[in-house]
Amino acid sequence: MSKLVANALVSLLLLLFIVLTTLGQDPTFDPHDLSGVWTKADGFRSLSLSAKPPAFTPLGQKLFDANKPAYGPRAVPPALGNDPTGNCDPLGLVRNIILEVGLFRMEIVPTKDRVFQFFEWAHSYRVIWTDGSQLPKDPDPTFNGISVGKWEGDTLVVDSVGFDERTWLDHFGVPHSDEMRLQERYRRISHDNMEMTVTLTDPKIFVMPWEGDKKVFKLVPKAKLPETFCVPSEEQEFNRVVRDPAGGVVKSK
Repeated sequence: MSKLVANALVSLLLLLFIVLTTLGQDPTFDPHDLSGVWTKADGFRSLSLSAKPPAFTPLGQKLFDANKPAYGPRAVPPALGNDPTGNCDPLGLVRNIILEVGLFRMEIVPTKDRVFQFFEWAHSYRVIWTDGSQLPKDPDPTFNGISVGKWEGDTLVVDSVGFDERTWLDHFGVPHSDEMRLQERYRRISHDNMEMTVTLTDPKIFVMPWEGDKKVFKLVPKAKLPETFCVPSEEQEFNRVVRDPAGGVVKSK
């Protein structure tokens, strides 16, 4: 009888060990499948590429000083600032993927020859061409730029050019020029988590490339992005009723 009990205890302990070692493991996932709705994980240390940008060139410093954000150590009352978002202007790619996904969410939809990246805020999107297209040598500037992507092992590498210089890189007022080049590297590290690193090169504005912090996104299962537009007429009314009086700005009717 004691031998049977001992064997039963061994079997029970073995079963318990198997259960404990499998608990918390991710379901099987394809590292080349980045589809789904993603939001920031707890690891976002800064709502910018990193806590501090590289040193500015003289032009970069001039443009930075001219920008008047409503956030951070240089904050002014929004009514006295010049953040493009105050007019519902497009945020631009960097601010979409760093700041707004830090607050809202994004959805990645891969297809045969391109990857769509939808951003919840302002209901905007960008296209990453994965059909072997090359970056244009003299692109017309657009708010989200022109992007091509390819797989390097389990990492989707995205290179982008052709950015409209009117956008800011973050809500602290960091500028960029139309010569900015961007490289994003996306890697799904588990079923529920994806990491991204960004390298920004803009010799007009920064004396060296800007290596961003590693950002980690978490999957939001079965989520659907709502329609969240920035409506200019509503923003103007909000400015009139809230921002302007709070900033002591009185505008004639």
